[in-house]
Order: sequence, then structure tokens, then C-alpha cells
Amino acid sequence: MPEVKFDFYDPAVIKSYNLDSTLRYQLNMLDTLDVFTRKHCENVANVTCRICEYLHLRKSFTVYCTTCAFLHDIGKAFIPPAILQKPGRLTDEEYEIMKTHTTIGYKMCMQDLKLRPYAIGPKCHHEALNGSGYPDGLKGREIPLEAQIIKVADEYDAIVSKRQYKSHVGITDTLKILIENAKEGKNNPRIVKALIKVVIDDTIYEIYCTNGYLDYLKNNLKRLSQIKEYYDKMLEARTEKKKNYYHEGMKMLYDKGENDENFLEILDEYTEALKLRTGMIDNLNKELKQIKRLRV
Repeated sequence: MPEVKFDFYDPAVIKSYNLDSTLRYQLNMLDTLDVFTRKHCENVANVTCRICEYLHLRKSFTVYCTTCAFLHDIGKAFIPPAILQKPGRLTDEEYEIMKTHTTIGYKMCMQDLKLRPYAIGPKCHHEALNGSGYPDGLKGREIPLEAQIIKVADEYDAIVSKRQYKSHVGITDTLKILIENAKEGKNNPRIVKALIKVVIDDTIYEIYCTNGYLDYLKNNLKRLSQIKEYYDKMLEARTEKKKNYYHEGMKMLYDKGENDENFLEILDEYTEALKLRTGMIDNLNKELKQIKRLRV
């Protein structure tokens, strides 16, 4: 059985990282963001934390880095909604405005004593190792490790997530983009390798959960099929005694909310769900093989 998927919001995890008060404060800050950006920040923090674990970084640094990730897009609270939520491609002028979320976020953190230690996250998460990033065009070791990690986690979630201004791209294709960015000198290859391990974990866990749901569907289909057999026999029965016998058998097999009027519809829904989930399993297994073949 694969390991349980890491959940940064699990009370045990929060307690182990001693983030109860700090996390509460950070989440309050995220309330100033739109729902899509807030969710993105939470996703990036989760992925960042897990990348840190695969890089075998110190626990204290992992906590620090994760908090930086929570705040990395806090500056978007001051980007005009018409630009932030634009469904299409930004104009050059709009893109320049969007880029200011890094310096705005940095200033917000520097003006708040509780946030000041994490100002690097908002400011540097769009810097690239080859100097092509912003806002300062930093290169190589000039870019703090926490910013390098957040950059990879940020790009990954921004591409794969269905957001109001992003089209959905497959997981494997997303990782290929990040690998290409690493080859071009934009991303740290070590961090991209760690991300791939995180994605493999997630895919294995999704397969495991979907298989569990398949078992649930199969068990219910077996039960509903038995009800259908009784139903058919009830319709064919020539005596009232036989009809009542098969009808009682049906009622004994009904689950909560099921009855004579809806069980056939439920049977069809479960059959369709089984077909759909079986296809999902096949696709996930194919994608897992593709991901495992990727090389940075």
C-alpha cells in the first residue's frame, strides 16, 4: 500500500511543524486574495514542503520555505482584477503590471514584522538561474534556495491547475516544460527531479484511491444485479406468493435511499461510474509510466 498523501493541513502535520499560530496568521493574510490565487498559494506551499523533504533539507528550513511559499503571491492582492482574472493572454503592458506583484509582496512583508522573515518568497520566486527572470534578473547562487524551490512548485501548479486564465495541460506535458526550463538554465535540475518524485507519489496515491472506489462500485453492482434478478423473477412469477417472495428479497438488499422506483437508475449510474473509473485507472497507469521515464 502506498504512503498516505501528504496533507499540510492535517492537524498532526501542523502540530509537528509547530505552525499553529504562524499558519493561522499566514492564512488570514491569504484571505485578501481571490479564491483562485489563494488556492494556488496553498497548493504551492504543499508541493514546496514535499520537495524540501525529498531534498532532505532541515526541518526548520522546510517550515520556513513552506511559509515563504504560502506568501509568494500575496502581492497579487493589489493587482487589478481585470488583469489578474483576465481569461486570455495579457498584453505587454498588462504583463508588466502583473510582474509588480513580486515587489508589492516584498514590500508588504517588509512592513509587517511577522512577515518580514519570509519576504524572499514573494520577491524572488520568478527569478531564473540564467538571469532571465524578474524583478532583479538575479543569476545562479544569487537566487536563494527557497526561491528556486518555490519557482518550480509555482510553475507546476500554475500550469496543471484549471484556473480562470489558464488552459489545462496534462501532468506529463507540464513536467516536460519544467525539464526543458531546467535544460535552458532557468530551473534547478535537482529541484525538478524532486518535484517528479512528488508527482509520482501523487499519481500512485490517486491510482490507489481510485482502485478503492472501484472495489466499492463492484460490490454495489453485484448487490444491485442481484436485486435486478429478483425483480425480473418477480415480474415473471405467476402467483402472488412468489411475487411477494422475490419482492421481499429485493427489499432486503436495498441500501439507504434505494427503492423499487429508482434502483434501475442507480444500477445504470454505478455501471457508468465503473466504466469511467476503469478508464481513469488505465490513463493514470499510462501517465505514471511516462512520468517514470522522464529524465532531467
